[in-house]
Amino acid sequence: MSDRDGYEALTRGLAAFEFPRDVVRVSGPDAERYLQGQLSQDVAALAPGAWAWALVLSPQGKLDAFVRVYRTAADDFVLDADAGTGPPLVARLLRFRLRTKAEVEQLEWRAVAVRGPDAVSVRPPVAPAGDGVAVPFQWGGLAGYDLLGAHPVAPDGAVAVSQDDYEAVRIEAGFPRHGAELDERTIPAEAGLVEASVSFTKGCYTGQELVARIDSRGSNVPRHLRGLLLSGPAAPGDALYRSEPGTGEPGAGEPGAGTAKEAGRLTSVALSPERGWVALGYLGRAVKAGETLVVGGVPGLGTVRAEVRVLPLSSDGRSLASDGR
Repeated sequence: MSDRDGYEALTRGLAAFEFPRDVVRVSGPDAERYLQGQLSQDVAALAPGAWAWALVLSPQGKLDAFVRVYRTAADDFVLDADAGTGPPLVARLLRFRLRTKAEVEQLEWRAVAVRGPDAVSVRPPVAPAGDGVAVPFQWGGLAGYDLLGAHPVAPDGAVAVSQDDYEAVRIEAGFPRHGAELDERTIPAEAGLVEASVSFTKGCYTGQELVARIDSRGSNVPRHLRGLLLSGPAAPGDALYRSEPGTGEPGAGEPGAGTAKEAGRLTSVALSPERGWVALGYLGRAVKAGETLVVGGVPGLGTVRAEVRVLPLSSDGRSLASDGR
């Protein structure tokens, strides 16, 4: 199967792939009350079978985990997050569990992601009671569901795709990932997490003060996660530079070269069959959509340009390499 075939299945058909996720169960008589005080989302408003994105924050308002919470019963919740975040998430939740009748455990579950427009019309397989759940997924125009359980099986007719196929689609949708766009230093408003993951009408929760203060100031944070269309290959961690003042021309793209000013850093890069090289990166708030930056750290490949886009990358976006710019 070609890269184009996998991309087509993910964006225009029905695709399935192993999706590295850690799954944590919180259950017991006080599970709802406990999570209501720990998660940014209104957990009490979720009926059994409902789900929402949510943040688990430090007392200082920085990100401990970006999770999806799914209510399986009145006193039972499943939280899933990027692979590797399960153990610290369990430790974080247990640290604040005082005199509370709620159990917190990481499950030995796997995840199979089902994506594409046809996913909404395919009924998710029903797992035996207690053996798994099918949780909807929606972000930046990308939709589907995830099968979480001991032995999840992709639905009939789904095209098996690779993680590389999905990475380009993930970037285009602007879905952030722990270890790339997210870590313990992340302020949720920087990563564009607040709108989908925070309730401003529920009661207090750990880390609420910083989220509320930034929101009251119009989400005026020092940097923002943006999409970028690249004219050539680059790598996560590469710096992005603005034009030289007064010239209108990009700087040399190397630290200390001329008057080029660093504007941000790339966090994820992939080759999209439809848009060429695409990327996510954090840029200073002064950088506006439509600006063209220069990528540093690509020796021997000449100057790589990066056009700044608001996420998600639009369906008619073209790569800089293909549009003659």
